[in-house]
Amino acid sequence: MKQIAVIGSGTMGNGIAHTFAQAGFTVKLIDISEKSLEKGMATIAANLDRMVTKGSITEEDKHKTISNIITYTDIKDGVVGCDLVVEAATENITLKMNIFKQLSDICDHNVILASNTSSISITQIGAQVVHPERVIGMHFMNPVPIMKLVEIIRGYSTSDEVTKIIMDLSVKLGKTPTEVNDYPGFVANRILMP
Repeated sequence: MKQIAVIGSGTMGNGIAHTFAQAGFTVKLIDISEKSLEKGMATIAANLDRMVTKGSITEEDKHKTISNIITYTDIKDGVVGCDLVVEAATENITLKMNIFKQLSDICDHNVILASNTSSISITQIGAQVVHPERVIGMHFMNPVPIMKLVEIIRGYSTSDEVTKIIMDLSVKLGKTPTEVNDYPGFVANRILMP
């Protein structure tokens, strides 16, 4: 896996893009406006500056991370050549369903499609896609570059192969993946809600 697309440059999206880029992946960060992308990239740069100040990365690491991110306002252009697409749009079921319908039409059938949802059913999202066995949840915790936990959510159709690829990928990112069932709130939010 070499190229990753991240849809959404808000708090979660820019954190996910930052994390993948820092791990050496080419990241295509996609959002509907240049202004949103500029804001997302400014946040990534500020977070990297903090890491340089703390001595956890070098100035060279910071520049390498930023150079690994390319921005796009067109979803079709952004996903070309990607092995994995991580959707990190606003937690709105209609918006997410529409994005996955689009991805189903424009991505090759071997591209893994992940959602950073914290509560929406992966099975429901997967139903929007041709080959739903490639749809999985990757629920990162905020702030993404710092927090280790990633909930890996299998939908009803998610394949064992896709689950293993995403679990292994999460470890490569320096994260602690936890496989969870596709129940409302998954694990973290089910614990937090009471």
